Amino acid sequence: MTEVAIRPYLPGDDAALWRILEPVFRAGETYAIDADIPRAEALAYWCGPERRVFSALVDGAVAGSYYIVRNQKGGGSHVCNCGFATDPARSGRGVARAMLAHALDTARSLGFRAMQFNFVISSNTRAVDIWQRAGFEIVGRLPDAFHHPEKGYVDALVMYKALETD
Repeated sequence: MTEVAIRPYLPGDDAALWRILEPVFRAGETYAIDADIPRAEALAYWCGPERRVFSALVDGAVAGSYYIVRNQKGGGSHVCNCGFATDPARSGRGVARAMLAHALDTARSLGFRAMQFNFVISSNTRAVDIWQRAGFEIVGRLPDAFHHPEKGYVDALVMYKALETD
């Protein structure tokens, strides 16, 4: 496993973040984001209001990013949501696992009682496996909710992990 350092996102990370997000969003396989989203809109989405954004560094270079945000407001604000993106060149080297571990610790420190992923594309088996190994359960399945560019219509999963029991 690669040594991964995680720190808060800095404005100087914009170019590196776009380098990571662009191929992920353009592929259209893992996020319900328009594949032709412009750079400024993609960065505004990722770093949007109320989101805390982090950069994962490998050998001093940004190799991934994640954000954490309340999943809902009001009575649902005790559950957080996250988004994760890893540099495709660093895939399979533990960057996503390190970001998830950091996100779970961050969620607990912010007082969240659970983490929920609202729309995990079922064909994204690497992510589903990582989340399940970390204790997330599939609590919902949205049949054919995502149109994958190669596989056609695939299910989207709702995944959930209580944090107060850890």
